[in-house]
Amino acid sequence: MKKSLLFGLALLMSATMMAQTANDSIKKESPWKFSGLVGLDASATGLWNWSAGGKNNVSGVVFGKLRLLYDNPSLSWETNLDIQYGMSWIDQKYDKLQKTSDHLKFDSKIGWAFHPKWYLTLNAAFETQMDKGFNYTGDATPNALISNILAPSYTDISVGIDWKPNSIFSLYLSPINGRITTAYLSDKVNDEYSDILGYDVRTALQEKIGTWHFNEFNEKEYCNARAELGLNFKGSVNYEYKGLKIISTLTLFTPYSWDKTKMYTLSVGSDPFVTEAQREQMIKDGTPEDVFSFYGYRDNNRRFGNFDVDWAVAISYQFLKCLNVTLTTDLKYVNGLKIADKDEAGNIISAGEKVQFQGIIGLGIGYSF
Repeated sequence: MKKSLLFGLALLMSATMMAQTANDSIKKESPWKFSGLVGLDASATGLWNWSAGGKNNVSGVVFGKLRLLYDNPSLSWETNLDIQYGMSWIDQKYDKLQKTSDHLKFDSKIGWAFHPKWYLTLNAAFETQMDKGFNYTGDATPNALISNILAPSYTDISVGIDWKPNSIFSLYLSPINGRITTAYLSDKVNDEYSDILGYDVRTALQEKIGTWHFNEFNEKEYCNARAELGLNFKGSVNYEYKGLKIISTLTLFTPYSWDKTKMYTLSVGSDPFVTEAQREQMIKDGTPEDVFSFYGYRDNNRRFGNFDVDWAVAISYQFLKCLNVTLTTDLKYVNGLKIADKDEAGNIISAGEKVQFQGIIGLGIGYSF
């Protein structure tokens, strides 16, 4: 009986010590978590006497999506870095090397819990590209420079409420979001490409990106940056199951500015733009009403209720430890960023905001962690 009692006591003490050790290991578990997806996708096409046509080509995309998370009951700090760069070589006389994708996105937010799963959050984000972008003509005509680092770029600093019901999903709403949009081009780069293309490249980029405003004389004034205060909404998903990883972020932004002054163009006369008040006065002075055409609102259509949309999705499946199948998509819509429509001869016939979309499917070397 005594032996059984002693054995039971020893077993109980052992179980207690094991439980304490397990609890200590849980307590010592680091609040830091590092995860991500990095890889290289490549493809090649070789043709020889191929009657259907086509050209030899090789393309590749290097990408990385990294996430660093610090999480405890009172504080949450999450930082994300998303980079992607792709090039293509085409067997042709002109423009053999072409950039196919290029973006750099950085996002960091720190939140203090004021209620379970609810955080008062400070967020900072930055987005641009890492290299020059061109409108490739495929012939001897010089390629137009259409983007560069900081042209455009978007910097956001905001304060808001973050709802994180679990480690997979989060929703963030900020009524106080400051955004700076840049269309910066150095004098050296501007002079180089302006001489080649025959027009001021910096002004063309600022016109396209929308970093301009009307002055008191109703003339466009171009600048390197545009600052706005607005409303920001962001939803994100970070899901992983065995070899499958899904990362998605949706960002919506609208500025609080609201200038309802209408602008008109004249089919005759010297003034390219007139306001509503000027139009009414000119009609009273005898100018026919039908010579005026509505152009748009001041501030390049940047007003409350017009949302900029940025939706990025990355789906990856890893197999054989080092091979990845990936699908990445980017959908954007930016008010004020003008995309040109061209005729068959390549002449610009109109320009305006449009939905932008890029999708890449790849098979290559990758690592998910």
